Amino acid sequence: MIRGFQNSDMETVLDIWLQASIKAHHFVHADYWKSQLNNMRNIYIPASETYVYEVESRVVGFYALNENILAAVFVLPTYQGQGIGKALLAHAKSRRQQLTLSVYKENESSYRFYLSQGFEMVSEQLDQHTGHPEYTMKTAGT
Repeated sequence: MIRGFQNSDMETVLDIWLQASIKAHHFVHADYWKSQLNNMRNIYIPASETYVYEVESRVVGFYALNENILAAVFVLPTYQGQGIGKALLAHAKSRRQQLTLSVYKENESSYRFYLSQGFEMVSEQLDQHTGHPEYTMKTAGT
């Protein structure tokens, strides 16, 4: 079930974000992601329109929108590959006419996932925070 984020979800969402970020971005040291927890808690999540995915009343995934930017889609690693990411992405796409996102070039599985879900690559640049190359993608045909 997908529902709106509640303040009581914060620690669970942060844990999902940290675990999934470290797994998906093995090329960025885990300390970087840990150093971003307070920014996620105090800046990014509060500034975003966030939704969570529950399995048996347990939050196992979430996404965050900031205007037309899909700022985050993360699923607890033990729940990945079960269609939760697709469901979250479909929900996000239903809330906006167009979505834009950034994904690290080295995160090939996420890049392929977004391609399979109707996104196209529109540019490549270096992430200002990590220095790693990333793609900007948007929903196709928009």
